[in-house]
Amino acid sequence: MTLKEAQQSVDNWIQTIGIRYFNELTNTAILTEEVGEVARLMARIYGEQSFKAPDKAASASEDLADEMADVLFVLICLANQTGIDLEDALRKNLDKKTNRDRLRHRQNPKLKD
Repeated sequence: MTLKEAQQSVDNWIQTIGIRYFNELTNTAILTEEVGEVARLMARIYGEQSFKAPDKAASASEDLADEMADVLFVLICLANQTGIDLEDALRKNLDKKTNRDRLRHRQNPKLKD
């Protein structure tokens, strides 16, 4: 699925099942909440925090994938609401990073093996 297709799929879902978009401020708050849920799982899967229940760790990677998808869904909602073509925005962002950081990371001694 391309980003354009994802934006269209989310819009179709909102129009048929979700009734309407939440306003932009509400979606920004929801996005922040969803990113927090990703951070919580990352701290437990890859960081030093532990899960409260031992059986919770078994489904952690599935939970992480679902939470990342939630982040993407809400981000796509915001892009749709604000008229942003995410495919075009990502392409431009990668070009910017490539031009700006072409040598920066290669010359960073902290990134050497």
